[in-house]
Amino acid sequence: METAFIRTPLGIAKLEGDANGLASIIVLNTEENVSSVIPKNLEAAVSQLQEYFAGERNNFDLALNPTGTDFQKRVWKALSKIPYGKTVSYLELSKTLGDVKAIRAVASANGKNPLWIIVPCHRVIGTDGSLTGYAGGLHRKKWLLDHENPVKQQSLF
Repeated sequence: METAFIRTPLGIAKLEGDANGLASIIVLNTEENVSSVIPKNLEAAVSQLQEYFAGERNNFDLALNPTGTDFQKRVWKALSKIPYGKTVSYLELSKTLGDVKAIRAVASANGKNPLWIIVPCHRVIGTDGSLTGYAGGLHRKKWLLDHENPVKQQSLF
């Protein structure tokens, strides 16, 4: 497994993958200096994430190779279909997967998503519209949703 680190507006991201695809992206809670060497197998992922943060990309075209159960992979595949700038609730996601009673299992699989941003688990919110649960922290979830939907409230005056 090869590793790359990139600076993002949300902290340093650690990418892992190999010739079979990108396996994980996590945001580190550190600002320590990390290697700037980008392995060839991770160049596309690094480039596409940089474009995303620059506001120049709203979907990803990468080989993915996350580790998870079959159910988790089904949930992650469903997450990948949530359009840029849109959100769905955990309940809606459960319905999409064909079992409204699986809401807790869906939420758990969402929380175990190893491909931060690429598989957009940040686009899943509570049924009441609240920002609930995010492994990277709610402040990062809010930032990502604001980044993808930059329409600002206009002043009346």
